[in-house]
Amino acid sequence: MEIINTLEVAQYIEELFIEKVPAHMTYHNLVHTEHVVNQSKTIGKKSGLNSEEMDLVVTAAWFHDIGFIVSYDQHEEESKKIAQQYLSSIGIQQEKIDRILQCIDSTRMPQNPGDDLLSQVLCDADMSYLSEKFYIDRTLLLWNEWNNLAKKGMSKFNYLKETIEMFNNHSFHTLYGKEKLTPGKEENYKCLLEMLEKEEKKVSEKTKKLEAENKKLQNLLKKEKLPGRGVESMFRLTARNQINLSSIADNKANILLTINTVLIPLLLSVGAIKIMDYPEFILPAVIFVLTCLITLVFAILSTRPKISSGKFTKEDIRNQKVNLLFFGNFYKMDFDEYLWAVREMMKDDDYLYSNMIRDQYSLGKVISHKYKLLRIAYTIFMFGLILSILLFAIILIFF
Repeated sequence: MEIINTLEVAQYIEELFIEKVPAHMTYHNLVHTEHVVNQSKTIGKKSGLNSEEMDLVVTAAWFHDIGFIVSYDQHEEESKKIAQQYLSSIGIQQEKIDRILQCIDSTRMPQNPGDDLLSQVLCDADMSYLSEKFYIDRTLLLWNEWNNLAKKGMSKFNYLKETIEMFNNHSFHTLYGKEKLTPGKEENYKCLLEMLEKEEKKVSEKTKKLEAENKKLQNLLKKEKLPGRGVESMFRLTARNQINLSSIADNKANILLTINTVLIPLLLSVGAIKIMDYPEFILPAVIFVLTCLITLVFAILSTRPKISSGKFTKEDIRNQKVNLLFFGNFYKMDFDEYLWAVREMMKDDDYLYSNMIRDQYSLGKVISHKYKLLRIAYTIFMFGLILSILLFAIILIFF
């Protein structure tokens, strides 16, 4: 079968649209396709197409948007696949199919039909709605479809801007389109400009309202007092608790330091003499001395202070990178520089309270480090003491 029966093609496409196109496809539906088909017949006739060429253009018009049932973004490719499959199944020559596929592909935005008259006819038919009196209603349906499927949340203002840009970049290709469709397109272009102007006023009014509300909020924020007593009490209580914890850690370290600084000289002086008489006690004595020594090292490390460079730059203050509440960050600075930095901090409530939070955090990290080292020291002392006593006991029992 070499002749295309456009009535059968129409029935096939209509069934696909009815069965598979969703209701929220408000623009690229059967109504649009039928309009493009009718315009293809009109423009094709005015452009001097013969009957065979008319059948090719009309067939391409029926198929040009059917790909939307598969993909929104790649509908031209899907339309070509569906057309290829259907036309091949009814025995249409591949040469004719290729011309139909070329027409469909030319409708891809931005349209580029080249010198092919059939493609020019289909492109002008596809965009002929730009010149119709019902254009405004139809384009709003396209805006609705975009928000449902492709460009969710696009405002009417932005849609009109994109549409006007499309108008500026578009031109009809056939002589009929240039002479008969362009005037209507220009009228609709004027309507779009008026609509855009109205939307711009609405957007401007909304912007002014938002700016006024923003100013009100900023004024309220300026009038807001510094954080209440509850927040200040929290900072004060947290600082007191952390200082107490740090003191407890230092006391624990001091206990270990006192015990081991007494035990080590005692073992080295008195114990050395006894071990010469009883050499079998060398091993437990050495283990106990090592235990005391390692414990002493970790206890010292837990109390060993860590001080930073003691300087900062004005850039650090502007970028809010330095904690002015910790002495290690400013003890090498001149008073005038430190005074300037503190005043800058006091101008910004957020920076001020961020410093307080950073100070609490840093103190917590220091305490955590102390307790980790103390835990290691106490663990070593406990197990070393147990091991030494067990060895002494074993040696006393068996030797």
